[in-house]
Amino acid sequence: MIRYHARWVVPVSDPPIENAIVAVDDGRIVYVGQRAGAPPGDDEDLGDVVLMPGLVNVHCHLELTAMRGFLEDLDFRRWIIRLTAARRAVLDRDRLLDAARLGVEEGVSAGVTTFADTGESGVAMTAMRDAGVRGIVYQEIFGPNPADAADCVRSLEEKVSGLRYLETELVRLGVSPHAPYTVSDALFRSVTAFARAQSLPMAIHIAESELETQLVANAAGAFADGLRKRGIDVRPRGRSPIQLLADLGVLAARPLLIHCVRADAIDVAAIADSMSAVAHCPASNAKLGHGIAPLTDLLDAGVAVGLGSDSVASSNRMDLLEEARLALLMQRAKLGFWETPSAADGLALATVGGGRALGLEAHVGTLEAGKSADLAAFDLSTVCPTQDPVATIVFSLGGRRARFVCVAGRPLVRDGVLLNARAGLAARVQASADALRDWLAAGGELQVPV
Repeated sequence: MIRYHARWVVPVSDPPIENAIVAVDDGRIVYVGQRAGAPPGDDEDLGDVVLMPGLVNVHCHLELTAMRGFLEDLDFRRWIIRLTAARRAVLDRDRLLDAARLGVEEGVSAGVTTFADTGESGVAMTAMRDAGVRGIVYQEIFGPNPADAADCVRSLEEKVSGLRYLETELVRLGVSPHAPYTVSDALFRSVTAFARAQSLPMAIHIAESELETQLVANAAGAFADGLRKRGIDVRPRGRSPIQLLADLGVLAARPLLIHCVRADAIDVAAIADSMSAVAHCPASNAKLGHGIAPLTDLLDAGVAVGLGSDSVASSNRMDLLEEARLALLMQRAKLGFWETPSAADGLALATVGGGRALGLEAHVGTLEAGKSADLAAFDLSTVCPTQDPVATIVFSLGGRRARFVCVAGRPLVRDGVLLNARAGLAARVQASADALRDWLAAGGELQVPV
């Protein structure tokens, strides 16, 4: 048994405890509390830190890590077109795997212990498993032409079959029909049926942009025009993107709904009634100009909401504590409130809220006896004074590396140093980024139909 000592222990499920211990045995938490009542064991003093549950990132794209800074200041449709074309032209499987590995290392260094990744290549499954982190890898599927739905599902079935052997106790497989502008109604129905038959969790990008709403509700806008140029019939599909998923029976599978920026009161009620969860990505939503999601409405309706960094191609970094800070500040600015959401709400979003959104709340999100020892500690020595540790976590610690991180009791970061970091990884990903830049400079984007 190891007894981790910390200046502050923040269980999330209970108030913070000063000068406390978290005792871990065989990968699980066995005690959280004052030092005087702790069971005997080997001591590890983490020092002047706040010790808390590992952070849960409910939405990222690890394989796109090489695209940090490559898609700046573009309208959303052009952003997607450049991403898709450059990825296909430049990033082979080895480069995507390196990018995913670097993304995991960045997240772990920032205290993330659970990742929910969506990607087309499947490389995140290998990257997460090898790194010893926890999470779900959602295999993406695309297909806006209803005539191709059967072939798309067969392709998805093959990819899922090829990844199943990589599942472990820590890393699970899921599926992700991408979004209404890349997935037909027929494909949404088929993937939902497949996911339910195979007991696979599902994630969907939904209600993210005005272009998406125009497409679904009015068969208008740039997305609709682009589909028509490809010979695909485009007609109004529903009152809203969320209503479309309800009408198609997708919400019945209780998917993780990514973004939900443009969700009105009717949509929020539909999400809550279906017991679907939401991945809230405030930095990405703001940077791409999509807006501010109705976070407080979702929480008030009882929806399980977690925080996602999205890809560093959109948000530029993976920092869940900064996402928590932005989530609170944006909601307060939008609503004109100064008390809510509270710092405790923000911390919950980054921990137990994420656990609930992914269906992992029995294992992660709080420090409680019986739960997995997924822990993160952050140095307080540079944050002086510290009065309220929860407010300090949410409003002061963003951008800082974790001092200690472990998953299922296995240390991944100690004394601020990432253990088992891969030599040469950053240089290889930089080479991929340079290749992307060269592709763009050579006119690669000009060869892509719009």
